Amino acid sequence: MSRLDGLPAVWAHRGASAARPENTIDAFREAVRVGADGVELDVRRSADTALVVHHDAVLADGRPIATLTAADLPPDVPLLDAAIDACDGLLVNVEIKNIEGEPDHDLTEYLATAVAALVADRSLHHRVLVSSFSLTTIDCVAELDPDICCGYLTSPRWDQHEALRQAIDHGHKALHPHHLTVNAELVERAHDAGVAVNTWTVDDPDRMRWLAGLGVDAIVTNVPDVAIDALTQRA
Repeated sequence: MSRLDGLPAVWAHRGASAARPENTIDAFREAVRVGADGVELDVRRSADTALVVHHDAVLADGRPIATLTAADLPPDVPLLDAAIDACDGLLVNVEIKNIEGEPDHDLTEYLATAVAALVADRSLHHRVLVSSFSLTTIDCVAELDPDICCGYLTSPRWDQHEALRQAIDHGHKALHPHHLTVNAELVERAHDAGVAVNTWTVDDPDRMRWLAGLGVDAIVTNVPDVAIDALTQRA
């Protein structure tokens, strides 16, 4: 997942979200414009099972997305198909939101099934990586389609080495730790096992360069233009 020049890939967090409203078509197009290698975005389900790109379970006005149809969504909230199109050839890290305690938590793993189907239907295996804080969710994606690359997204509160062990045991090819939990040992252990380390969310140029020195594979950032400049200067 890292670039051919040996630098970490730069993934725009919810698009170029420091410059444009997050998880919008404008943010994804801006990420393309500034030269990001990829985009990270979030997906949830609507009441009529549309794949909705939105970080929170509720809209800004307080309405839960799971209670709305696609037609009820504000015009700036896109569906996944349109978001991928707006990313125009970039890698797209689709984070599936299926969090216990939130109004759209779904034990049937509908989103895993639907995202895997979309990737297969559109032949997007080379462009889409699926991640989640739920190991069960990415296990479901991988079981449905082993050709989809999955990343285990981890909380800073977790034991990262235990999470890496779980990712390896479950056959996943990427670990997505918060940048404050990344160290040389974690990166080395992951790479020895053939697991990429894609870290989030990093906006400080010095921190980006430090992480690049550890050999992380991708840096998720709200400021992809800053990241590109910082990593180019390091090179």
